[in-house]
Amino acid sequence: MSRSQLAASELPVYVGVSINQVTLVNSQALAAQALAALLAAPVIGFDTESKPTFLKGEVSTGPHLVQLATGEHVFLLPVSFAANHEVLRRILSAADILKVGLGLGNDRSVLRSRLGIELNNVLDLGEAMRGPGHRGTVGAKVAVAHYFGQKFQKSKKVGTSNWASPRLNERQLLYAANDAHVALQLYHAWLRDPKRREPGTVANNSQETTHG
Repeated sequence: MSRSQLAASELPVYVGVSINQVTLVNSQALAAQALAALLAAPVIGFDTESKPTFLKGEVSTGPHLVQLATGEHVFLLPVSFAANHEVLRRILSAADILKVGLGLGNDRSVLRSRLGIELNNVLDLGEAMRGPGHRGTVGAKVAVAHYFGQKFQKSKKVGTSNWASPRLNERQLLYAANDAHVALQLYHAWLRDPKRREPGTVANNSQETTHG
């Protein structure tokens, strides 16, 4: 289904995670809980959010939030909270934990430059799902429509909100959580797809991609 077909469709709405499945990691205790849960998961959903830039020549200071999802829970880790840096380093560089996401773009370079983290064992589904002749990466909306027959709703207003804020509201929490969690759900659906093609690389030599 193309983007234009999807926009005109009347598909049922994709129901993502609820707020009680989301933890904003803003204390040492929560960071320890997040690390334990994530280390126990062989595959996790992965995404980041950054405060948008509006001025010409303005350089982004993001990512400001990193989202990591298991099948049951999503942990939102503000980069401004120092205790989260060790959690992110342990999980994102782990060779035995697969991180899956869509449109990961330049996450590899910005996480390296800002936090000194080398991403390892990462799969960009936006690239892996791309068929012959498909330009750009496959986004979450198109993938959800294809695999689940549902419409994945994303608010542009929330997506371009201030992700560097120390007080994220509930709409921001759910938006960020679902971006990571839906990637994990799509990964499992993609694995069951008999027509899927194997990506060229998965580990830390995977190519960087651009948002589509």
